[in-house]
Amino acid sequence: MLLNLSNHPNHLWGDNQRAKAIEFYGEVKDLPFPQISPSLDSAGLDLLVEDYEHQVRKFYPIAVHIMGEMTFTFRLVTLLKSQGILCIASTTQRIASEENGIKISKFEFVQFRSY
Repeated sequence: MLLNLSNHPNHLWGDNQRAKAIEFYGEVKDLPFPQISPSLDSAGLDLLVEDYEHQVRKFYPIAVHIMGEMTFTFRLVTLLKSQGILCIASTTQRIASEENGIKISKFEFVQFRSY
């Protein structure tokens, strides 16, 4: 099972991303990414990382798709990898266009990549 720890629930993913996740991991479950205050100190961040590490382990995932605030993500990925848990990110192709002077960006899933 792939545990999706991001701000984007898997039911909102495009068909290609969901299909690849199911092909590689069998099923996808969501764990919402935490709201992290920019004023949170390092000790507070470590406590949050520890809490999420415990939550992740309860799912017994094959892999964790983790995308979000960079310092939290780095610390949690480092901790999970030290325990042998595969952590992955999704890569996308940005397609930009302009309509009536407004720039519009669309992101298309390309692949999952290991941290």
